[in-house]
Amino acid sequence: MVLVKQIMNRANSTNKNEQTLRERLNMEKNKWRDNNSFWYIIIVSAAAGMAGLLYGYDTAVISGAIGFLQELYHLSPSMQGLVISSIMIGGIAGVSVSGYLSDAYGRRKILMSAAALFAIAALVSAISNSVTLLVGARIFGGLGIGLASALAVTYITECAPPAIRGRLSSMYQLFTILGISVTFFINLAVANSGSHAWGVHTGWRWMLAYGMLPSIIFFLTLIFVPESPRYLVQAGKDEEAFKVLTRINGEKIAKQELAAIKASLSSEANQSLKQLFQPGLRKSLGVGIFLALFNQVIGMNAITYYGPEIFKMSGLNNNAEFVATSIVGTIEFIFTIVAVFLIDKAGRKKLMAIGSSLMAFFMVLIGGVFFFHLTSGPWLLIFIMGFTAAFSVSMGPVPWIMIPEIFPNHLRARAVGLTTMFLWGANWAIGQFTPVLLNGIGGAYTFWLFAVINVICFIFVMTIVPETKNKSLEEIEKFWSPNKQTAHFHH
Repeated sequence: MVLVKQIMNRANSTNKNEQTLRERLNMEKNKWRDNNSFWYIIIVSAAAGMAGLLYGYDTAVISGAIGFLQELYHLSPSMQGLVISSIMIGGIAGVSVSGYLSDAYGRRKILMSAAALFAIAALVSAISNSVTLLVGARIFGGLGIGLASALAVTYITECAPPAIRGRLSSMYQLFTILGISVTFFINLAVANSGSHAWGVHTGWRWMLAYGMLPSIIFFLTLIFVPESPRYLVQAGKDEEAFKVLTRINGEKIAKQELAAIKASLSSEANQSLKQLFQPGLRKSLGVGIFLALFNQVIGMNAITYYGPEIFKMSGLNNNAEFVATSIVGTIEFIFTIVAVFLIDKAGRKKLMAIGSSLMAFFMVLIGGVFFFHLTSGPWLLIFIMGFTAAFSVSMGPVPWIMIPEIFPNHLRARAVGLTTMFLWGANWAIGQFTPVLLNGIGGAYTFWLFAVINVICFIFVMTIVPETKNKSLEEIEKFWSPNKQTAHFHH
């Protein structure tokens, strides 16, 4: 009987906690309808999310330039891979130091530095006169993108209220896809601006030079946003943190948030990154690494980086390959917007499970197009569009949202940096080896390999990834405590 009472009490406590959480979320939503807090946090999140423009622009622009560069410099498949993947080398370096630099100088200052680095790299890339200088400039630009990719979502996560944190954190992915989509059309416009010979000698330079524009826009918007409230508390600037939290949540909730942040940071004082390898948080690190890897290795970047070249394999030419790639970019942008509205309603886990299963299905079909030589029809474009739509509502935005959510306040920036190193490493591998695979084992087996990876992704999502929808950062932090992993999380 005593045991039964304990179970009943625990169940009642859980229900009360969940009811309290729902009441708090409803209170937040009602509050936003009555004042300007909602629009303020939207603007702040959008400003930080613009870091995605850098990543998106560079991801897409090189797909348009690589064909011209291959012809100009007679690049082998491995050298094509190096030109594209070189930016990921800088990205790995950037994310490896992003957490330490942002803990020392603040999220906002490092994001502004990242914008400046990318602008310089875009200019040098455009005027480069050798493959060596081009690769060096892309590594330098990757340093800026790496810093921004780790910190932008961390910043948004630390500012956003739980009720809409998923939507706000998806701003980074939304701007990434916007950057990709717009850049595909820029590539098309530049390719149509002159002859093929002009494109080989001059056109690709304009493609790369336009990268200065998103970096300048990103830098200027950051001037008008505040520092992360959690960083401000960590730096001992409680008064400034309270002002930011009040602007976001109102004074009453701001006091509660400030107390929760201070309690979280003080209870973990003098803890190092080694804590992530201890029982409890070790699982959060594993989930973070899994999300980072599968965001990259499931095949979308192979299509993004080499889209025009893949469509050339199906017989498209005379810039029709750029048109097809632009259509794919448009689909990616539309369905990323869909994800923004679904993420806090459907939940992270469900979207990833459905998306990875659909992606596996479409990768099988894409491989079949090459295997049965059906490349002359519309099927390749149709199946790639289906794959892109599934990616854009699942493994595209969700990992970027969840990775900062699952780490404790005092370790978040450094842990996200560590995890994102795996993301950039996988990104490098895709950029480097996709042309080798396409030229080696062919399109069919390359895409079937991606289908197998998507099946593995589905299995991991269903077995190890928790649901973080509607959980505060402090509640998520408590979940990883070894004696509390049976608490209020639903797998």
